[in-house]
Amino acid sequence: MSNPQQLRYTKEHEWLSDAVDGVATVGITEFAATALGDVVYAQLPEVGETVTEGETCGELESTKSVSDLYSPVSGEVVEANQDVVDNPALVNSAPFEGGWLFKVRLSDEPKDVLSAEEYAALTHSDN
Repeated sequence: MSNPQQLRYTKEHEWLSDAVDGVATVGITEFAATALGDVVYAQLPEVGETVTEGETCGELESTKSVSDLYSPVSGEVVEANQDVVDNPALVNSAPFEGGWLFKVRLSDEPKDVLSAEEYAALTHSDN
């Protein structure tokens, strides 16, 4: 499992891109997608909604279980990935590309994020 070097990660298995003009992209990691199993439903935060770092902001349902989605940052949601709502399997097939979940305008810098190497150590995966 390869974790892209340019992303930051959380202990709850979300990834976060660097902000461009104050907006960062959020998704779940390949490790999390594999652990969930086949994702069949995605409830994402809505545009305009305020999310809070570490708080629940949606859920992903798989053939195995339902998992809460936690926001790795605080801010205002500016886009939700409609492709994932329409085709939740993208979370499994392309977690770092087309399977991203939402974009958020940051209200502050994330606090507890990990580098790709630190996340790989946490999950004991190859980087």
